[in-house]
Amino acid sequence: MSHAATPVPALFTPIQIGDIALKNRIVMAPLTRNRATHGNDAPNALNVEYYRQRASAGLIITEGTQVSQQGQGYVWTPGMYTNEQVAGWKAITDAVHAEGGAIIAQLWHVGRVSHVSLQPGGQAPVAPSARVADTKTYIESGFAAVSPPRELALDEIPAIIGEFVTAAENAKAAGFDGVELHGAHGYLIDQFLRDDSNTRSDAYGGSIENRVRFALEVVEAVSKVFGKGRVGIRISPVSPANDARDSDPQALFGHLVAKLSEAGIAFIHVVEGATREARDYLPFDYAALRKAFKGAYIANNGFTRELAIETIENDGADAIAFGRLFIANPDLVERLRVNAPLNTPVVETFYGGDAKGYTDYPALSGAAA
Repeated sequence: MSHAATPVPALFTPIQIGDIALKNRIVMAPLTRNRATHGNDAPNALNVEYYRQRASAGLIITEGTQVSQQGQGYVWTPGMYTNEQVAGWKAITDAVHAEGGAIIAQLWHVGRVSHVSLQPGGQAPVAPSARVADTKTYIESGFAAVSPPRELALDEIPAIIGEFVTAAENAKAAGFDGVELHGAHGYLIDQFLRDDSNTRSDAYGGSIENRVRFALEVVEAVSKVFGKGRVGIRISPVSPANDARDSDPQALFGHLVAKLSEAGIAFIHVVEGATREARDYLPFDYAALRKAFKGAYIANNGFTRELAIETIENDGADAIAFGRLFIANPDLVERLRVNAPLNTPVVETFYGGDAKGYTDYPALSGAAA
């Protein structure tokens, strides 16, 4: 008597997202680790090993990668604006591709979430409006309150869009399969979106239509470099990270996502709820965003194996992004597939440091041995 094979959950099956082929629907979320080379913020051999170990993910989205020195908000985060940085990233994409993986770069400008010690010439960070964020950043001496920003002049905005374009060109030269724009967690794109951080009265402020303008212009400009099928954006509609607040997130993100769908980009990567906290932090209809967007929907935040499998089976998302679980489990895909125990991440080693808590977590085979 033959027994039918147990069907493989769709989470572990291939999917095409835009022009990028994924071998499974498990995405490694962007994770700030502050381990770029001190002095030039270029990726190094340790970073190559870290990403190589995790290449079984259907898609790796790199840690936030600043598009310029002005776009940097934390010490020892990698950049995408010098030849040394591009060479460092090329070694990473080569290693991931050699393991059969796919990898895209997350392009990042932090806006007001920065500190004068990180800015060119010790200048004030820039933002849509001169409003200080109630948050901290990480500098050489440890965590510190962010510095007060200055408001960007209207004629400065095209140059910042240009920095995203140059970073996208550099990412293409470094061999990336695409890019994700960091439009979440209270950084520059998100600051333009929200009425608490954006009090401008020009074409980039006021109405929702005006506040989404910067995000859409960056999307359009970067799409010309990679093609729409290799561009996505990360959003976090209700996450309060870095003092991100808006009076009507449903209307704001509903409008934004409809426009992103018209733009024809590959995916939206949605942090559901408060990052690292409750998925139901504030009432929000994520299904409405999924319905409004014709590309792929990558869901993120607090997913267990069971919830991830269930969400994909019920068409709640096309792929699921995991963050902290990937820090501690380089072979997360295999562990989830066989329902093996997971290593616990060591929080003390998240930011800065060396191989400890970075590339020394055991894989299943090593743990068994």
